[in-house]
Amino acid sequence: MSLLPHYAAPSSTNHDRQTLPGQPVAPRSHGASAHDHPTYLNNAEAAVFLRLSPRTLEKQRVIGGGPRFRKFGRRVMYALTDLQAWADARSFDTTFDPEYLQHHCGGARHER
Repeated sequence: MSLLPHYAAPSSTNHDRQTLPGQPVAPRSHGASAHDHPTYLNNAEAAVFLRLSPRTLEKQRVIGGGPRFRKFGRRVMYALTDLQAWADARSFDTTFDPEYLQHHCGGARHER
């Protein structure tokens, strides 16, 4: 059983939804687009999506550097679009990429 209920394998009755196993399935909407209703994940689901430890996301909420999050009462939620944007911002060509070196403490060693 998956922790992410919005991920589903295609079924034979879903001919109008061209998806592959493991791809997000947008909820059916009646007149509203998927952008009008963002999908939110809790800490554990967001960690699975990013393949990180839930504790890593908790630490990043305190010290910074993690994806944007929302608080609904006591609940911490992550918009799927924010998680994807955060992951995309950490895309580099090489370990010598100047952006990569700025984001990593090890970059200072290369300048000596």
